[in-house]
Amino acid sequence: MATKKTFNFLIDGGKATGGPPIGPSLGPLGVNILQVVNTINEKTKEFEGMRVPVKVIVDPDTKEFEVEVGVPSTTALIVKELKLQKGATNVKTEKVGDLSIEGVIKIAKIRFPYSLAKNLKSCIKEVVGTCLSMGVTVDGKDPKVVEKEIDAGVYDEIIRKAEEE
Repeated sequence: MATKKTFNFLIDGGKATGGPPIGPSLGPLGVNILQVVNTINEKTKEFEGMRVPVKVIVDPDTKEFEVEVGVPSTTALIVKELKLQKGATNVKTEKVGDLSIEGVIKIAKIRFPYSLAKNLKSCIKEVVGTCLSMGVTVDGKDPKVVEKEIDAGVYDEIIRKAEEE
């Protein structure tokens, strides 16, 4: 009995094809590539327009497979939320968008299970830190100011409500 083989891909959500990298990787195992591609597209269609990590686990003996879909990066989620093309090229002088604190919390709740943060408040600070590195303001303020406000407890009520949902 052979062990299961695992393949990791970074796929455009809902747009996987049988071409590289999926086809050449899985083809030698005799797996139905079209079925794998259709399963990936079905599971990633909600992340359309974003690069999504996908893990395909194949049993070479039975030709059965499982598809596990990860969550896009925080940067990809911010880009999608603000409908940006990319972040700022010079974050000190250029601001490319403004994300509301509710948007930050929404992204933090998506990323929290995959984050190393101990609680939602820490995960929110991670998202705000990513905003800083992308040239995105939060509620019209510099992300460093928002981090200090989070530490000071300004957003505790909103965060508590988000944790209860």
